[in-house]
Amino acid sequence: MSTLYNPRDISWLAFNERVLQEAMDENVPLHLRIMFLGIFSNNLDEFFRVRVAGLKRAMDFKDKYITDSFFLPPPKILAQINENVIDLQKDFDKTWKKIQEEMAEQKVFIKTAKNLTPAQKEFVRKYFDEVVESNVIPILLHENKPMPYLRDKSLYLGIAMRKKEWQYDSKYAIIEMPSRFVGRFLLLPSEEKEEKDVMLIEDVITFMLPHIFSYFGYDDFEAHAFKITKDAEFDLDNDIKTNLAEKIEKGIKNRRKGKPTRFVFDKDMDKALLEFLIRKLYLTKRDSIIPGGKIHNFRHFMDFPNVFKTYIKPAERSSFDHPAFYQGERVTDVILKKDVLLSFPYHTYSPVIDLLRESAMDPGVKSIQITAYRLASKSKIINALIGAARNGKEVTVMLELRARFDEESNLEWKEILEPEGIKVLTGIPNKKVHAKLCVIKKRVNNKTVQYGFISTGNFNEKTSRVYGDHLLMTSDRTLMADINKVFNALRKPKEDPTPVLATCNKLMASPTFMREKIREHIDKEIEEAKAGRRAEMIIKVNSLSDKDLINKLYDAATAGVVIKMIVRGIYCAVNQKSFKKKIQTISIVDEYLEHARVMYFYNAGKEDMYISSADWMTRNLDHRIEAATPITDKALKQELKDIIDIQLSDNVKARILDKNLKNNYVEGDDKEVRSQIEIYKYLKKKKFDL
Repeated sequence: MSTLYNPRDISWLAFNERVLQEAMDENVPLHLRIMFLGIFSNNLDEFFRVRVAGLKRAMDFKDKYITDSFFLPPPKILAQINENVIDLQKDFDKTWKKIQEEMAEQKVFIKTAKNLTPAQKEFVRKYFDEVVESNVIPILLHENKPMPYLRDKSLYLGIAMRKKEWQYDSKYAIIEMPSRFVGRFLLLPSEEKEEKDVMLIEDVITFMLPHIFSYFGYDDFEAHAFKITKDAEFDLDNDIKTNLAEKIEKGIKNRRKGKPTRFVFDKDMDKALLEFLIRKLYLTKRDSIIPGGKIHNFRHFMDFPNVFKTYIKPAERSSFDHPAFYQGERVTDVILKKDVLLSFPYHTYSPVIDLLRESAMDPGVKSIQITAYRLASKSKIINALIGAARNGKEVTVMLELRARFDEESNLEWKEILEPEGIKVLTGIPNKKVHAKLCVIKKRVNNKTVQYGFISTGNFNEKTSRVYGDHLLMTSDRTLMADINKVFNALRKPKEDPTPVLATCNKLMASPTFMREKIREHIDKEIEEAKAGRRAEMIIKVNSLSDKDLINKLYDAATAGVVIKMIVRGIYCAVNQKSFKKKIQTISIVDEYLEHARVMYFYNAGKEDMYISSADWMTRNLDHRIEAATPITDKALKQELKDIIDIQLSDNVKARILDKNLKNNYVEGDDKEVRSQIEIYKYLKKKKFDL
């Protein structure tokens, strides 16, 4: 492994291990530990669909590997990935076994086909007959016929059938689990009042196999789960006659044909059937073939039934209104007077929705422009925008059709918005629009005023309840002018946006110019350090993998700049012997997903502070439209600095990020600091300080 950098993908696996640590932590409530197992599984699925697929595609090129993209040649990384994933799978299985033991203490049991009571057997038969059977399609496998199409993300049962009196003749079949239609979990009746019995859909079907295959005369069945993960990337063709929406639709269909990147199976599967599947799926040693436990597609467990003893949400886990809106004033009127910084999920998301609803009804409002990347399934944002359009406002929505895994839903939003008279922008070729921006124009006393908001996270009221993000509501004229420039660039997709973005005065925009501005800030700190003066920077991002900025951080650390970092996920930097000041980096994984991006530069006492939509990754800085805004209000700047300082002092959920990627917890002092709890207390106290 490189001594200069941690490979991006190995670092990501270390992040997912931190998620698994939450499932291992016995201090975490049981239902949340199960949820973290689901998150771990879902994360790993996406990792294989995207990152591992990309590494395998890189190996297919005849030219030399572009090691700058990976920090190591892909074959070496893939070998390390397989080794690490198998180790993680073992830890996962041990954790799930331990959790089941604790579930049993609460009288919650996962029932299989082999341990049902007579009453439960009858209940399952009836449920299968009335609900499940119409969604079950058994497919017999034949040596001389091609393998049927297997769906990515679906769970399958591999079935070996025999007759008890003649075990040497086996037939094989597969059944796709119909969890999309009937759900994954079935609550069973129990003879004991306090007992809760849960059955998985694959066990329901396993129990009914003699019925499903009754016409074959087999009486001995073995059924074990397996799943495949496929390459989820798709290429957009360059046919100029085809618009972006049509290309996305075609790409989604082609995604289903992606090559397998992982095959996960129950390690107790019939050996002959396992060999048959591996052969018919054309899997080789370079593919990730991973034995596991009985249960797969664990992502469904993020929605495990609420069967545990009543869990009362602690007070510090309940969102509250921002104190700026306690007086009952309209959000619009507050924002026109002062900036407001919302910090989710501590603050409720209602001011954002209310501002858009007020604008929809306000006769003075003339236009609304907003970006959309990932929206809630029943988006209140969209409802407010439709209301505005129906009330005669000019509404423009930048809808990013290439938001990975949200392509289909965003295409559906396009079909909903356009008939309402809303102008839908679909972005710039080869550049995703990831900036989180909104600007509203209003006529007041024959003058145009502008106000809106800039965020680190998606405009999604559902994820705002679990994602840690910041959103600045403001009427700053310069910022609003800059946001207008961004939308002007987006309205001309055939033109290079960088000259327009370069004219932004306050907004730090990418591509290119955000990188330049960040480098300038770091250079200033380096100059101060070399002059023997205080030099400090604090960076909070989801991921750090851009080699150019990592090298610039190395220059700063060598000069003696104090660098503190909070990085949730990928972290590719490694402390070097040449550093005068070691880079201090932690990762916080807790009940809320740390999603905010914040930059702080001491700047000779001026203390420049930004919130941003961009991670320090090459894709964000060079291939996306991103935006970072300065926080200039002194009180808000101090509030944000206080929040970051609380996170830097976390000694409960913070892990140390170093070259070994061991995820050791920060050692605690006499006083425990769990930052997500302490931030809640800090922000709630501000209510009473006003």
